[in-house]
Amino acid sequence: MATCGELLVQLLEAYGVEMVFGIPGVHTVELYRGLPQTRIRHVTPRHEQGAGFMADGYARVSGKPGVCFIITGPGMTNILTAMGQAYGDSVPMLVISSVNRTEQLAMGDGRLHELPSQRNMVAGVAAFSHTLLRPEQLPQVIARAFAIFRSGRPRPVHIEIPIDVITMQVEAKAIVAPRHVPAGPAPRHADLDAAVSLLRGAKSPLLVLGGGATDAAQAARSLAEHLDAPVIHTANAKGILPPGHPLRAGENMANPPVSRAIREADVVLAIGTEFGETEMYPENDPLTFTGKLIRIDIDPEQLVRGFDAHLPIVADARAALEDITRALGVGKTKADPQSPGARRAATTRTESKKHWWPAVHRHQRIIEVVSTALPDMILVGDSAESVYALNQSYEAPRPRSYFSSSTGYGTLGYGLPAGLGAKLAAPDRPVVVLVGDGGLQFTIGELAAAVEAAVPLIILLWNNDGYGEIKNYMVDRQIHPIGVDIFTPDFQAIARGFGCEARRPASYAELGEEMQAANVRSIPTVIELRADDAFLT
Repeated sequence: MATCGELLVQLLEAYGVEMVFGIPGVHTVELYRGLPQTRIRHVTPRHEQGAGFMADGYARVSGKPGVCFIITGPGMTNILTAMGQAYGDSVPMLVISSVNRTEQLAMGDGRLHELPSQRNMVAGVAAFSHTLLRPEQLPQVIARAFAIFRSGRPRPVHIEIPIDVITMQVEAKAIVAPRHVPAGPAPRHADLDAAVSLLRGAKSPLLVLGGGATDAAQAARSLAEHLDAPVIHTANAKGILPPGHPLRAGENMANPPVSRAIREADVVLAIGTEFGETEMYPENDPLTFTGKLIRIDIDPEQLVRGFDAHLPIVADARAALEDITRALGVGKTKADPQSPGARRAATTRTESKKHWWPAVHRHQRIIEVVSTALPDMILVGDSAESVYALNQSYEAPRPRSYFSSSTGYGTLGYGLPAGLGAKLAAPDRPVVVLVGDGGLQFTIGELAAAVEAAVPLIILLWNNDGYGEIKNYMVDRQIHPIGVDIFTPDFQAIARGFGCEARRPASYAELGEEMQAANVRSIPTVIELRADDAFLT
């Protein structure tokens, strides 16, 4: 016999969970009783929002769900923003919280941490929210969560356990065995045949790859090379084609040459993308398709949102692309830099650069120095000028190596804790956080969590003394800037106060040297660049 809380952590371990993010509280301590008997590592953030962002970053790099233990009431309200970001970007996250005793639920007696209904509050940012009323229900509810993570559109799942249920005794062997979880759906034969027919007959095909195609990188590359099709990457798909690949055509679908390439293709194959407005910064001009649009997505609702696809296919991206490549007889492929598709892609890339605004050129120069110093790095971005710029230009070294909060929900404060989660998921790779001075102040306390975790996280801070992007937006619309020129603290002193290293390079050469030095430390490093630094202007 064991308690529900003890068996919960054993069941999570059986599903492959290696990391839990959380801040213990009086309502959740019984979830921690069994942790020392598992191999699960616990990481303590300084705010529950940080826990959610850490779980998000961990999930995006590892491909496994990020797991959080969250206290009743204020813990849940604190993590909602992080769940909203994960929901918007289809990130698997399992949030396990306590809730008041079963006989106290919805009574309004003024109990500690009491809310009228946590489940109703969480419903808008979760695939589902469930109240566990008996320990015996645990295997089925956890299996439901992992079925969504592995077989459907991955999004946060919330399971709340009343504090009296957490301590209930139950027979262990009935709980800890994981259930078999189904694989994602494969395309229907009729849809597969129709897609193959369209692609085989295409004269000027084009691929649009979204974050849903991340785990199908090899099949996507082989198909693009076989079809000689230029490829558009969304921000969350960067790295599917490697840097310098001749079929890379661009990133920003609002960029006129990119939108023109989409419009002129006779067949567009779009995989795992919403065509969301955050991919079309700064101008969200509507796309038009003159050719046939094939959309592949694991979410049937997504296939009928936005554009009317000629051929919508409900399927797991990897299963669909592997079926298509087999049906087309795709063998070993190799890109030809002089092929018609490569020339189309090169023209689009060249013309797109003419539409880069000054900040894109500036931050591209910075990131080239950083990439040379740390060639296999993971870039984790907040909502900041540097991130908006690099969404247009940066080529990631491989999949799951570039993501930010500028897509989807678009929250501030994401970068630092998400970067910590990413580093914990990939301890052998450099992780660089791109953040502005405004965004860093949202979650700067997580520097303490990074020091405690003893990871050489690198925070590349872009300091323009305020909310620069919002200020520019106001000025462009002839609105007098209010609330955007904020007090900026001494980040160097703050970083050192938290136990981090802090540096301000005075040249590009120093920037590269500081990046390399930061990567071999056992503590985080804040490397500050000011917008008015002479070598950057």
